[in-house]
Amino acid sequence: MRILLIRLRLIGDVVFTTPIIRALRRRNPGAHLAYVAEPAAAPIVADNPRLDEVIVARPPHAAGRALADLSLARRLRRGRFDLAIDLHGGPRAATLALLSGARRRIGYDIPGRGWLYTDPVPRPRELRARHSVENQWDLLGPLGIEPPDRERDATEMAVSPEAAATAVAKLEAAGVEDRGRLAVIHVSAGNPFRRWPAEAFAALAAGLVTRDARLSVLLLSGPSEREAARKIGDRARAAAGPSAARIVDRVELDLRELRAVLEEAALFVGGDSGPLHVAGTTPVPVVGLYGPTLPARSAPWRPPRYVTESVEIALPCRPCDQRRCEPGDYRCLGQVTPAAVLAAAERALARSGAQ
Repeated sequence: MRILLIRLRLIGDVVFTTPIIRALRRRNPGAHLAYVAEPAAAPIVADNPRLDEVIVARPPHAAGRALADLSLARRLRRGRFDLAIDLHGGPRAATLALLSGARRRIGYDIPGRGWLYTDPVPRPRELRARHSVENQWDLLGPLGIEPPDRERDATEMAVSPEAAATAVAKLEAAGVEDRGRLAVIHVSAGNPFRRWPAEAFAALAAGLVTRDARLSVLLLSGPSEREAARKIGDRARAAAGPSAARIVDRVELDLRELRAVLEEAALFVGGDSGPLHVAGTTPVPVVGLYGPTLPARSAPWRPPRYVTESVEIALPCRPCDQRRCEPGDYRCLGQVTPAAVLAAAERALARSGAQ
């Protein structure tokens, strides 16, 4: 049995497919499992011990992508897959599933694309308060696989020993010695709908170190927002007074290094973006900030014994499709106060026994 999984695009989306990898391996212990992902999210599955092969597709807007996809399609066809599961549902992924030549193809029954699959699966178009893991798990329905369980089917990302070593070296160079008393705050977001104000992040970082003398804070960001993270760090240190030295913002970690750091960290705080979902693959206490999205859909999918706090405010426009802010001021996150997030962080630390 040769099984192909296709999940293009974002980091969190790939994280939420990892329980499916485990379920397929459990059902088909001797199968060859291959996974197609794009470069940004490929590290999520690169070290997964349940996969036999990870195939990296060209990014969607890269030069020469059309020719690269033809080459990729030929590679997939040579793989002689028996089953292809399109976990994405977009036109590109659906086409790759068809061109793979797999005899059985499972994907969402989306208008104009359902005919590409032998087993189209209905997908409601509205934004439901149902977790993304469960939504994607619907694609296992035609295979008769039992519903997911947070204990047995948690999201996962393996720790790379090499990445762990480089992460430790980076933290030590920045003066972070006790990784078990480290609060990691991710200050970036992929779009303005999911971006908590910079001054709020600064107040949170300052509050954490001034209220707990044992805690250090590491501010992280995406590659395009490093200067913004440094400004947040400067502002936080100015507010933290004598505790300022325990706020660090000039450490750059890739996804594998981040995963290794979070395995030992005391806390993670961030919006609904890739690093939050990487944190969800670890035991670290998580405080998630939700604006246009819902914790019911995007909170960490992991055993209940791991501490998770979700901060949100009730608004009639939530959730939204993140194309246009109805009020125009991104109030779904803008009205979340540093005091509310700090209180959630302290609850998470206390519940985990880290205080």
